Amino acid sequence: MKYRQLGRTDIKVSEICLGTMTWGQQNTEAEACEQLDYAVEAGVNFIDTAELYAVPAKAETYTLTEQYIGRWLKKRGRRDDLIIATKVTGSSTFDYMRPEGERPDLTPEQIRYALEGSLKRLQTDYVDLYQLHWPSRAVNIFGRRSFPLRAPKRDGVPIAETLGALGELVAAGKIRHIGLSNETAW
Repeated sequence: MKYRQLGRTDIKVSEICLGTMTWGQQNTEAEACEQLDYAVEAGVNFIDTAELYAVPAKAETYTLTEQYIGRWLKKRGRRDDLIIATKVTGSSTFDYMRPEGERPDLTPEQIRYALEGSLKRLQTDYVDLYQLHWPSRAVNIFGRRSFPLRAPKRDGVPIAETLGALGELVAAGKIRHIGLSNETAW
């Protein structure tokens, strides 16, 4: 297996990252563990998940993927030789993901809530890469190739607030590095 530097971090990741978004919906926990074992034996050290997974998103299955990985990690041990990436859900209608039916977004309170849930499910004290699954504004997600330019303006949570919360969690040792997923290049 070849390894590469992850961006400007001190982390070396396998060129192949094991994606996990179907576990809990299209794959059983036994299949997930088999895939994890196979990948690690082949030298894969990079595992990607999200609080939202399994996909397609459903109230009955969200978080199952992180739970499967957490149970596998607990049984396997050696957490420090793996790079675990997970994601916090950005602005969405998945109101079952937050307390009291609050719509997910990237407020400092929701980021802390989401991270604590991910850490518990993953049965770890930290994540190596914590990503914003998508930003707190209108973006092309879930296969849409474009979005209406005349859509009502929605500024969302100011990025400074989101980054401030992430910075505090990095300083607390709960996150090693932060990143973006499903974001436009500009």
